[in-house]
Amino acid sequence: MTFSPILDTSKKLVSISVISRDITRSKRVEEKLRKSEERYRIATEQTGQVVYEYDLRTDKSSWAGAIEEVTGYSFEEFQRFGKEVWLKNIHLTDMNSRDEKFQSARKTGGRFKEELRLRKKDRSCIYVENNGVWLIGDNGQPYGAIGVLKDITERKKTEYFLKSIENARKKEIHHRIKNNLQVISSLLDLQADKFNDTKVVEAFRESQNRVVSMALIHEELHEGKGSEVLNSSKYLERLVENLFQTYKSRNVDIRLNMDLEENIFFGMDTLVPLGLIVNELVSNSLKHAFIDRDNGQIQIKLYKKESSGYKDNMAGSKQEKVQSTSFILIVSDNGVGMPGDFDLKNPASLGMQLVTTLIDQLEGKLELKKDNGTEFTVKFRVM
Repeated sequence: MTFSPILDTSKKLVSISVISRDITRSKRVEEKLRKSEERYRIATEQTGQVVYEYDLRTDKSSWAGAIEEVTGYSFEEFQRFGKEVWLKNIHLTDMNSRDEKFQSARKTGGRFKEELRLRKKDRSCIYVENNGVWLIGDNGQPYGAIGVLKDITERKKTEYFLKSIENARKKEIHHRIKNNLQVISSLLDLQADKFNDTKVVEAFRESQNRVVSMALIHEELHEGKGSEVLNSSKYLERLVENLFQTYKSRNVDIRLNMDLEENIFFGMDTLVPLGLIVNELVSNSLKHAFIDRDNGQIQIKLYKKESSGYKDNMAGSKQEKVQSTSFILIVSDNGVGMPGDFDLKNPASLGMQLVTTLIDQLEGKLELKKDNGTEFTVKFRVM
């Protein structure tokens, strides 16, 4: 009921106007809204979530939910500090990625999701998942955001635990494969001692070197930090050093020059055939390139080459410029050179047949130069 005084010209009260309105419906709506807000508050608090709303126009934010449980700050402290307490306590490295993602989402609007590290009031750190949406105005520009923060620390601990188990499992597999390959290598060595035929012994030695080249990969992976890619230069250095040790009994002073670009990482699908290719080419040089010579030099180069090209887009209406990376391996020596009847397309030796097969496996190309020694060039790409 609304009461309104009615005054005469001398401003004396002469009567009262009473207006009565039925507000049953609005009271019911208010009650429903109150219950809805209460359920919402209970749901967010009991499920350990913090709800926020940020207004770009005023640069102000409001918070609700399990604020104290998640952040350690009381509701009053969080409201008083505003967004500054949030920005101040996000881990710095996460701030960089967060800013990029937020700025990208702000340009187009829509939903965003990210994981951050948040420092609580007691200085301990937790992981939080930030799910939200940018609100877009009639002008197509965002005017604010609403979202939900959830403590996912236990989930992250479980993920790290499972990851450590997986890494340990992979390392154990590589360790066992390496040991088995070393057993095979030792058996080949023992078997070779039973023969006097130099060709047979040489065949065993070549097979032994091939097994060792694969064992080295599994040894590197076992000693690594769970990664399934390896630094190619480090692996190739160990491989070639092993080959020089194998053939050191020959009375020839052979110098090794390795020019391997750093930070070229390959997975096993690439590194196994690449290692076997280097094994065969370097072995050939050590065995045959310096016959009747007192000294010589073997050079190995590995580098990548960036190139650009064009391809049709999905619609086929125009071409798009794309960047690609090629890898180039060069194994050369200044020895006596290849025999005059050597045919690169149809090699007679098992080793060179293996090289051409492995290069096909890499979808690469092999080139041969026979001037002043021998130079093999292998060009390939890694998808």
